[in-house]
Amino acid sequence: MNIPKKEKYQFQSETKQILDLMIHSLYSNKEIFIRELISNASDAIEKIRFQLLSQKNNTIQNMKMKIRISINKQSNTLMISDNGIGMTKDEIIQNLGTIANSGTKKFLHSINSKKLKNNELIGKFGVGFYSSFIVSEKVIVKTRHHTELEPNNSILWESDGKGEYTIKKTNKKDFGTDIELYLKNTEIDFLENWKIKNIVCKYSDHISIPIEIQEYDEKNKVFFWKQINKAKALWRIPKSEITDNEYQDFYKNLSKSNDEPLSWIHNKVEGTQEYISLLYIPKKSDWNIWNFDSIKNGLKLYIKKTYIMDDANQFLPNYLRFIKGIIDTNNLPINISREILQENNVTKILKKSLTKRILTLIKNLSVEKKEKYKIFWKEFGLIFKEGIAEDIENKNQIAELLRFSSIQSNGKEQELSLQEYVNNMSKNQTKIYFLTAENYHTANTSPHLGIYRKNNINVLLLYDKIDDWMMNYLTEFKEIKFQSINKIDDDFEKTFNTSYKKENITEEMQEFLKKIRIVLKNEIKSVQYSNKLIDTPCALITEKDAMSTQMSKLFLAAGKKIPPLQYILEINPMHPLITKIISNQNDKNINTWIKILFDQSLLAEKGSLDNPNIFIKNINQIFMHQ
Repeated sequence: MNIPKKEKYQFQSETKQILDLMIHSLYSNKEIFIRELISNASDAIEKIRFQLLSQKNNTIQNMKMKIRISINKQSNTLMISDNGIGMTKDEIIQNLGTIANSGTKKFLHSINSKKLKNNELIGKFGVGFYSSFIVSEKVIVKTRHHTELEPNNSILWESDGKGEYTIKKTNKKDFGTDIELYLKNTEIDFLENWKIKNIVCKYSDHISIPIEIQEYDEKNKVFFWKQINKAKALWRIPKSEITDNEYQDFYKNLSKSNDEPLSWIHNKVEGTQEYISLLYIPKKSDWNIWNFDSIKNGLKLYIKKTYIMDDANQFLPNYLRFIKGIIDTNNLPINISREILQENNVTKILKKSLTKRILTLIKNLSVEKKEKYKIFWKEFGLIFKEGIAEDIENKNQIAELLRFSSIQSNGKEQELSLQEYVNNMSKNQTKIYFLTAENYHTANTSPHLGIYRKNNINVLLLYDKIDDWMMNYLTEFKEIKFQSINKIDDDFEKTFNTSYKKENITEEMQEFLKKIRIVLKNEIKSVQYSNKLIDTPCALITEKDAMSTQMSKLFLAAGKKIPPLQYILEINPMHPLITKIISNQNDKNINTWIKILFDQSLLAEKGSLDNPNIFIKNINQIFMHQ
């Protein structure tokens, strides 16, 4: 390897912004940097353990894996060392000089625009290492990759966190990485052994790698290493021996979050399939949970106590991608790849089992801890809805956990379950009614709702983008069919007492319908009088099997070409405006009114018009003739 005496580099621009944020006290809890560095060291050791399974280097294989913390009060330095996998020159540039994430710029923009709370950046983009600069005026990293046989070819990385870093060749006797922090004068309390012990106990007690701190024996005048963590995998400890605080601290270390989890479930399964799982429901979603190019989903996978990989998303359906946790199984080969893991029958069995356990956990949360379930739904409800289409086997259980707002709710909060809706259905009601719209306020003021409010029949208001797609798969709940009030309802007459009789439709009214068909022949499929409308003169609906307005908007937004929707225009014959138009003797005015009626119905249904100027022109024309 040919490395000059010292090479100077600039941090990637996004990395520099992250550093600036952290150095200027983005973290209110400074001690978190120790957790982050220990977590990185643990990952490095887990990775080399996995690498060495297929090697026959007895010298390395027989080494005791450990993380060591040493303090030098004379130089104000704190060092955290591991004998893990180490880094090459290219890896140290990639890992410490850049934040290789397509969503970084977007997230940085959100920091500026939304003023994120302190600590919320912890764990994003793998920036744990950069937390070193919160307390340090300079950081030196010495590393030797486990494949590098020549100690003199080790790498030394150095930076003050102000935009530049240098790399040069150095000598490092052992494999692994040493991170030496030159602490600021304001942070020398981190040079006390008791403080380090307390922090390790708080955040990293159950790291499965021994963590040792250097201490001094006053009697014998010698330094020695003392282990300060339990170094036993939490998930392998019997549940009865684990406190809630220990579960919560383990989660914080696992997820690199300061938030406690909403709930968790810990199981050991024996028999044909032997595995241990520890699964958590977070309190907050990851910032990039909708960015499928950058989000890392899934569990940390161990096989026979050996770390295999992070982000093993093969064990969870996509709609549960927010779940954090560990799975440790005895039924998979150690050398399994991600590709083979995807097709492995054991994986499929475990995925099915874990999914059912998580759904049970979520159900228990909805029944026993309703306030926490509100938090869950607010954070993950939109994602969870994907399960209706994705997980046919568990669709009924997922449906029971869905939450909605409705016209009888106090506001837009989605808190109504389908079971609660069914329990409070009206006497003659045989369907679950719902309305899809672009947002809550548009839904709650829809002209379609008049007859339902008048008859005290609840209607679910669906305004999330995923809702229309979801309802294509959610056709009934406990044998009660869903009915969109945006579409034709064949059973409407049986359910409602109508506000007029069809035989009361006069000849003038019939003529008016004929004029509408002529004027709007290229705009609508048909026109009819309706007994559904109460306070509005007209509205648009579609046929039962037609694509909905919201679904068509989603397709168009995605660049898909779809045929124009064929609407049915419903007219309220009892509305004063309709009566006035019918009595108008001026055919030109009637034609203008018809266009206005259609455009206002289209505006209410779609939220926009292709050419609003024509709509305004027609309104102005009517005003001038009043």
